[in-house]
Amino acid sequence: MADESTLVEKSRIMDSARIKRAISRLASEIVEENHGAKDLYIVGIRRRGVPLAERIVDKIETLEGVRPIYGIIDITLYRDDLSTVGANPIVNRTELNEDVDGKIVVLVDDVLYTGRTIRAAMDQLMDFGRPRKVQLAVLIDRGREHRELPIQADFIGKVVPTKQTEIIRVMLKEYDDIEAVGIFEKPAE
Repeated sequence: MADESTLVEKSRIMDSARIKRAISRLASEIVEENHGAKDLYIVGIRRRGVPLAERIVDKIETLEGVRPIYGIIDITLYRDDLSTVGANPIVNRTELNEDVDGKIVVLVDDVLYTGRTIRAAMDQLMDFGRPRKVQLAVLIDRGREHRELPIQADFIGKVVPTKQTEIIRVMLKEYDDIEAVGIFEKPAE
């Protein structure tokens, strides 16, 4: 990935209000598809999938009056490009404090691009047990033309077709000074 400090924003595709509406829609669709919140286990993929998952859990609790089980996965050691990450990758804790067996696990991430992050998350999830079903919710889907693996999202906040040279950056208050989604690219040489 390009050094984020050198990227130029081409367009702003979501602001705070649009992110909030997309999260509300994702939560509603998850509840609708699964006939309520029973047996739901919402799992955020570190980094930006975590606050998105927390917001979805909060919204489902508001809708259903029941708080789904919530967990966090760190896929660092499950990446297929770990050798290119560096000699000492930073590994955060995976926090799946409740059994995944028989649960409907909804993995949550910010952007679906090649599918490799999701594959790594599923590999790690299976090390914790056998869910009844695994679903995927993403804020942004960059489109199937970029997919390297046969992975698709069940719940999508927004589909944003992009060029290979473009980068989608999800900015959330938990990590950034702003709530927005933008399309960025490297400046012309």
